[in-house]
Amino acid sequence: MFFKMFVPTEVTAHCDLPCGVYDPAQARIEAESIKAIIGKVAANDDPDFRTRALIIKEQRSEMVKHHLWVLWTDYFKPPHFEKYPQLHALVNEATKLAGAAGTKGQFDAAQADELLAKIDEIDKIFKETKQG
Repeated sequence: MFFKMFVPTEVTAHCDLPCGVYDPAQARIEAESIKAIIGKVAANDDPDFRTRALIIKEQRSEMVKHHLWVLWTDYFKPPHFEKYPQLHALVNEATKLAGAAGTKGQFDAAQADELLAKIDEIDKIFKETKQG
């Protein structure tokens, strides 16, 4: 029994506390970065630059997904999903837009715009939940 008190237990959260600080702005910043990278790559033929941009764009896409999943799994609760039944599909669509078939795997400015629009929709719902 005494030994069990000192056995480490793994706990995971958005941060180590958990802090309770959530905001779609984190996903939006990464998505804006993706859109900017797409524009810079279109204007630059340097293969080293393009390779570096590709890597950063893929990283940013993963970060968008991460931030949206944290909101979806840690912030939004059953009452939110009841009031906003489109929320599950909205988060799914946004994370897919940031995935391999979306901004992570392509240099398509239109997909980046779609991703930003989905994040705006999530942000609108998020702000409404903060008022109530």
